[in-house]
Amino acid sequence: MAITRLQLYNDALLIIGERALATLTENREPRYLLDQVWNNEGVRSCLEMGQWFFAMRTEQVDYDPGIEPTFGYNRAFEKPSDWVATSAVCEDEFFTTPLLSYTDEAGYWYSNIDTIYVKFVSDDNLYGNNLALWPRSFTEFVAAHFASKIAFKIAGAEVAEKMYVLREKMLLIAKNKDAMADASTRFPARGSWVKARNGGGGTGSNDGGNTGSLIG
Repeated sequence: MAITRLQLYNDALLIIGERALATLTENREPRYLLDQVWNNEGVRSCLEMGQWFFAMRTEQVDYDPGIEPTFGYNRAFEKPSDWVATSAVCEDEFFTTPLLSYTDEAGYWYSNIDTIYVKFVSDDNLYGNNLALWPRSFTEFVAAHFASKIAFKIAGAEVAEKMYVLREKMLLIAKNKDAMADASTRFPARGSWVKARNGGGGTGSNDGGNTGSLIG
């Protein structure tokens, strides 16, 4: 079930020990403070802190002919407006050949080829800003982040310090679970022992053994 902005706010308030909001228009200081965090790119700040699988986007980016670098690499590629953090820059659309000769400066990538392929964390409404895609672990991290931002004003320095520690803990949990989700979509590489057992990648014949067991 997708979380809403109101539920996110109330998760943050619950962590601090504050009363929940009935609506996003309720006339209370906690709501104003949470609005401030939200409007100051609070979600984007959280997206910047990891290579989130659910927010990952791939794009073909062609060079901008209107920009002519004065030296160095001769092609400039403008970053997409929803770019948050780069995961990979490659020469091919299948992301098998990493682009090794490029630089990242002031909203652009620079290289000597005409087209690059980029995998990046996106804050587009169909990606990172789509609350329906958020895993529960990421939601709990965002709630902890919002709580840490308003805790000093609402509850004082001692609670604020605890909220910061909690935020870091929830960030680690969210990253670990996100990494597991990403890995589950990939087939593991076949090792040399498995290849040998199947008669590939080495000398000798296939012994017909069971590659799913160490005892054959």
